[in-house]
Amino acid sequence: MKKVILGLSAMCLVAFTSCKENAAQKIDEANVAVAAERDAVASKFPVLEFDKKEHDFGEIEAKTAVETTFKYTNKGEAPLVITNIKSSCGCTVPENWSREPLLPGDSGEFSVKFNGSGANKISKTITVTANTEAGSETVKITAFVKPDPNKAKPVPAKS
Repeated sequence: MKKVILGLSAMCLVAFTSCKENAAQKIDEANVAVAAERDAVASKFPVLEFDKKEHDFGEIEAKTAVETTFKYTNKGEAPLVITNIKSSCGCTVPENWSREPLLPGDSGEFSVKFNGSGANKISKTITVTANTEAGSETVKITAFVKPDPNKAKPVPAKS
């Protein structure tokens, strides 16, 4: 048994010391330069900047549709691509945004329609999914929805 362990130890010693190549000599300087350039470009992100982050429609009548436009600019160093815009509920519909890359310094816009549902103070969030460093940005709409004058008032119960 001692001879087997001694033999295996000797083989391991030979295997670990027989490598004559140095790993540092295998590095290709051209590959290092390409990787450095790729990493520098990858760290540049578009920056989505809005003209306003919130829009208040003020007082609106119930079931009255309203619309606003959010304008944005790419303030970053890479092309901006907006992949999706969605709202926090179905009563608010974002639309009309470009799916084409927006170059640094260029501007775009999208519209948001709110159908006037709800009552009293409402607040809806619109999430813009893009290739920014954060991955998404948000804007808000608010309104005070006045009660529908045509809606029947509940009759108080008799005691």
